[in-house]
Amino acid sequence: MNRLKQETSPYLLQHANNPVDWYAWKPEAFRRAKEEDKPIMVSIGYSTCHWCHVMEHESFEDEAIAEYMNTHFVNIKVDREERPDVDQIYMEACQAISGSGGWPLNVFCTPEGKPFYAGTYFPPKGHLNRPSWIQVLHSINRSFREKREVVEEQAGRLTEYIAHAGKRLLKENLLDIEQGFQVSDLEEIYNKLLAQFDVEFGGFGGAPKFPQVSNLSFLHLLDPDLASPAAQKHVHFSLQKMIAGGIYDHLGGGFMRYATDQAWLVPHFEKMLYDNGLLLRLLANAWKSSGNPLYLEVIQQTLGFIRREMTGPEGGFYAALDADSGGTEGAFYVWNWSELAKVLGEDLELVAAYYGMKPEGNWEGTNIIWRQESDATFLEGKNIAPLEWKEKLEAAKVRLFEARAPRIRPGLDDKYLLDWNALMVTGLVEVYLATGLEEAKDMAVANLTFIEKTFTGAAPGDLKHVYTERSKEGAFYAAYLDDYAFYIEALLAGYQLDFDSSLILQASRYSDYLLAHFLDPENDLFYFTSGKETDLPVRRQDIFDSSTPSGNSVMVRNLLRLDTMLGKPAYRVQAERMLKRVLDSVKRHPGALCNWAIALFEAGLPHKEIAVVGPNAKKLAREIQASSLSNTTLMAATGDIEGFPLLENRATSDGRTLIYLCENYSCKRPVTTVEALFKELKMNDKTNA
Repeated sequence: MNRLKQETSPYLLQHANNPVDWYAWKPEAFRRAKEEDKPIMVSIGYSTCHWCHVMEHESFEDEAIAEYMNTHFVNIKVDREERPDVDQIYMEACQAISGSGGWPLNVFCTPEGKPFYAGTYFPPKGHLNRPSWIQVLHSINRSFREKREVVEEQAGRLTEYIAHAGKRLLKENLLDIEQGFQVSDLEEIYNKLLAQFDVEFGGFGGAPKFPQVSNLSFLHLLDPDLASPAAQKHVHFSLQKMIAGGIYDHLGGGFMRYATDQAWLVPHFEKMLYDNGLLLRLLANAWKSSGNPLYLEVIQQTLGFIRREMTGPEGGFYAALDADSGGTEGAFYVWNWSELAKVLGEDLELVAAYYGMKPEGNWEGTNIIWRQESDATFLEGKNIAPLEWKEKLEAAKVRLFEARAPRIRPGLDDKYLLDWNALMVTGLVEVYLATGLEEAKDMAVANLTFIEKTFTGAAPGDLKHVYTERSKEGAFYAAYLDDYAFYIEALLAGYQLDFDSSLILQASRYSDYLLAHFLDPENDLFYFTSGKETDLPVRRQDIFDSSTPSGNSVMVRNLLRLDTMLGKPAYRVQAERMLKRVLDSVKRHPGALCNWAIALFEAGLPHKEIAVVGPNAKKLAREIQASSLSNTTLMAATGDIEGFPLLENRATSDGRTLIYLCENYSCKRPVTTVEALFKELKMNDKTNA
C-alpha cells in the first residue's frame, strides 16, 4: 500500500503510484520498523529535481525492485523542502560517508531512524564503479541481518557526529573571544574572497556555477577604503555575466538555479523562488548604487515572471518550476534552428548572432539564449542604429516568448513555504525602496497579509512551515529556524514600506519566541528545530550560508536591528555572542559564511540611525530610502511614539518635520531637508575617517 496519495506535497504525489510501499515521515513508519525489526530506507528529494525523476522512473517504478524494497525495508519518502530538518540530518550523514551529497538522497537507518549508510543517485545497473540500486539493497539487507552490531555501532557514531557537526567550527570558550570586531577582520575576509574571484566569467570558482548572492552582497557593502575598487567592480561584472548568460531567462524573466558550466551558458533549468528573491535584493541595491538601466530592466522582467508564474490567488508565492518539460530537461527553454527560422524570419541571422545561437546549436544540438557581447560591441560594423536595433530585438523577444508559450510547461511545485515567501518579501521591499515600483510594494504587502493569515498557529509565537491549497487543515509542520528568521527579516523590511511600528513589535515577539524555544544556551546559537519537536534522531544546528543564508546569521542581523529600533541591549548582546562564536570560522571560510560577514560589517563598523518625525515624515523618509546608505537604520513617524527610543520626544509643536542623524542614540542637531541630512552624512564620514 503506497500511502503517498494522502499527502499534499507535489514531490510526494509524484511517487503516489509507485509500486513501492511508501510512507511519508510519520510515526507509523517507525512503529512498523521497530515491530518488524526492519531497516528504514529514507529517500529524499524535491519536485523539481531532475535526477530524482530519473531514479524514480528507473528504480521506484520497477516492480521487481519495489517488491524487494517492500519485503526487506520500511520505505519513507521525504520532500526536502517540506522537511528540511530531516534532509539536513541525513545529508550530513551522506557527506560524512562519501565526502559529497546531493539529491536524490537515499539513506539507510536503524528502526530508530539513526543513519548507517547513505548515497545519492544509484542507477538500475552498475556502471563506472557505481553499484546498481538493487545491489545496494541486497548489501544493506545482508549487513543489517548478519552484522547488526557493526551497523548499530556505525549508526551511533554517525548520529554523534551529526549532533556536533556545527559546533566543531565554533569557539568553545567566550573568554578567548572577548576582543572587539576589527576593520582588519573585514579586510581579511575580503582578501580570502578575492582569491576566489573568477575574473573571466564572474562569480566564484569554476563549474558548476552558483550565484552565491551572500558573497556578492558582502562585496557590494565594502567601501573602497576597506577593499580595493575590485570588490564593487566584481559585483557588477558578475551580475552582468549572469544576466547575459543562459542562467537568466531572456524571454520570460527570472533566474535559474545554477549553471553547469563556468561561463553561465548551460543552466540547470529549474527556477526556485528563493534564488529570485535573493537576486532581486542584490539587483535592487546594485541599481541604487550604479543607476545601470540593465538592472532595472531585469528587475521588471523578474517581477513579471514572479507575478505571472509564481503567484497564487491570495498573494502567496509558489516554491519552484521544474527543470523538465514533458520528461526532457530544459525542453521549454531551448530552440532548434528551424523553430528560430520560422519565428524570426528575416531577423534570424542578426538575432541569432546576438544570442549566440547557431544552426548546429550551442548545447546538445539545440540553442540556449545567451549574450556574449554588449549591444555597443555587437553593433560595431553593422549597419543598424542602436535605437532601431533595440526595437527590433524587443519585437523578436515578444515573438519568441509567444512561440514558446504553447509548449509543454515545466511542472509547478505549488506549495507555499514560509521561509521562501519571506525571502521574496524582503527582495520586493528592496526593489520598491530602490526603484519606487509600486508593483513590488503591492506584491510585498499582499504576501505579508497572506503569511499572517496562512502560517500563524493557534498559540502565541507559533508559526507553521508549509501550506498547499490541497491541505484541508491549513498550514502544517512546525516552523523551523529559517522560517522565523526570514519572516522576522521580512517584517523589519515591511516596516520600511509605510513605517507601521506594529511590524517591529511583531518581529520582536517572534524573536523572543526563538530565544525561548530554539536557543542553545551553551554555545549561544539557535537549533534548527524547536525544543518541542520529538520526531528526529538528533537536534542539529546549522551555521553555513549556502543557497540561502543560515537562519543563525540572519538572526544576528535581525537582533542588531531590533536593538536599535527598540532599545533592548539584550538583543545586541545575544547577536554579538553569536558573532564571536563564529568569527574565527568566518575569517577562515568566508565563502561558506558570507552572511555572517555582512553581520560582522553591521556590528563592527559605526552604525548610523536616522529618525524622521513630523507631518511630512513619510515623504522625506522615502527620499532618503532611494539613496545608497549602508549600515543605517531609518525610522519615521508623524509624531512621538513611546517604546521606540529614536522616535520618542522628537516632535515639535510648530508643525515642522525634523530629521535626526544619530549614532548610539546620540543625535546631532536636527535638520529639515534631505539635502541637509546628506551634507551632514558626508561631514560625519569625513570626521570618522
